[in-house]
Amino acid sequence: MFVLGDFIVGLAKVLDVLLETYKWIIIVSALISWVNPDPYNPIVRFLYSVTEPVLRPIRRAIGYRLGPIDISPIIVIIAIIFLQSFLVRSLIKAGLRFGGG
Repeated sequence: MFVLGDFIVGLAKVLDVLLETYKWIIIVSALISWVNPDPYNPIVRFLYSVTEPVLRPIRRAIGYRLGPIDISPIIVIIAIIFLQSFLVRSLIKAGLRFGGG
């Protein structure tokens, strides 16, 4: 059973790293959007293609209730922090219960 526990703990740690990386991608994308970047730049295209599928539904749901301020990156970052605090820690606890470590 310890193999399953180690697998769950490892999965939780990988998920935590992926969520942390995506959080920083969202932050960089939001910062870059302030300076009117070149839309043909490969980095800008990558950031747009990675973040827009997550941000677009949130923008549609909340609309422009705060005027020109886009708070969708803040909502995504809060959701990521929640997932890191709840899901990742729950997976680690479950893995330790199965004998992982």
